[in-house]
This record gives sequence, C-alpha cells and structure tokens, in this order.
Amino acid sequence: MIGSYENLANVIVLLAVKDYRSARRRQKYHPKNKEAKLIIEDCERFFRSDWFGVLTSVDGKALLRKLKEEEIS
Repeated sequence: MIGSYENLANVIVLLAVKDYRSARRRQKYHPKNKEAKLIIEDCERFFRSDWFGVLTSVDGKALLRKLKEEEIS
C-alpha cells in the first residue's frame, strides 16, 4: 500500500506535468504570454532539481525530454 507521503509526492509530480503541458499549449497559441513562460521555466527547473529526485525515482531530465517530444507529435 502506498503511504500518504508517497501519494502526496505523486500528486506534486503529476500537477507539475499538468501545469507544464498547459503552459506549453498556451505559449504555442500566445507566444508572448509571460505567465506561461514563467510556468514553463519553473517546471523545467523543478524537473531538473534535487527536490524532484527526493519525490520520485523518475529521471526528471528524461521526463522533460518526453514532454517536449509530445509537442512534436
């Protein structure tokens, strides 16, 4: 059974992925959107951070590459 802390960590990571995807979509249609740009930068910094590594065993850099590949498809 997954513990409460693991559930919380999973929710944090999934919310960052959701925020990143949403901001990339907004930026695609509104390239000058400063808020979207800041969210993207924050999420990318988070995916590369030590904190991300504490929350999950997922490789943050690999996750970021996959998220960027989604945009191409």
